[in-house]
Amino acid sequence: MATLLSDSAIQSALDELPAWQLSPGSITRTVDSATFPDAIALLQRIAAVAEAADHHPDIDVRWRKVTYTLSTHSAGGLTELDFDLARRIDVLVDDSVRFA
Repeated sequence: MATLLSDSAIQSALDELPAWQLSPGSITRTVDSATFPDAIALLQRIAAVAEAADHHPDIDVRWRKVTYTLSTHSAGGLTELDFDLARRIDVLVDDSVRFA
């Protein structure tokens, strides 16, 4: 089972992930894509990475805006799994902007 991170470890990890916001027991990022199909294509790439990692975000789709929320539910809060997936999501978001 993943180990919960301390408040200082969470803050340190968030300092490296400026697009992510801390919520109680989770981190959240909203991505605004150029079009609805672009948003869904990015979501599908993120879903594949999440499935491979066996760690899945909560996802809220609102037209071109998709919000990803990460938390390790089995541990009851934030673990390194969440920050690893957040870093991977950031790479995919950066790639989607670069190759759009």
